[in-house]
Amino acid sequence: MTAQKGSAFLLKIGDGAQPPSYETVAGLRTTQMSINGDTVVVTSKESGGWRDLLSGAGTRSVSVSASGIFLGSSAENGIRAHALAGTIDDYELSFEDGEKLRGRFLVQRLDYAGDFNGERNYTLQLESSGAVVPV
Repeated sequence: MTAQKGSAFLLKIGDGAQPPSYETVAGLRTTQMSINGDTVVVTSKESGGWRDLLSGAGTRSVSVSASGIFLGSSAENGIRAHALAGTIDDYELSFEDGEKLRGRFLVQRLDYAGDFNGERNYTLQLESSGAVVPV
């Protein structure tokens, strides 16, 4: 496997249609994804003192963090609208090798910041709701 460019790790938001079309959230400088899983421990006397886990059990979630320069794109405005309304929408994570992950996410946090003589930037945190699947 070869190294991949961080600039090719894209966050896209759905347009609300079924099936959705996706638009890249412009201006992102950093994007991070975390896959989280809770474990179900099934250790018993027969485990010989070692912890046993139940495969496929527990809850799984995906968290996405991103930050960038605010450009006022329709995708950025859509994220803000979802953050204010507390609504869930379709998102896609796209990687340089062509792999894509799609799922429904809630905007957990959206922060804006800016200096007097600088650009306006933002950071956001998305949390999955339901399955996040490769396409």
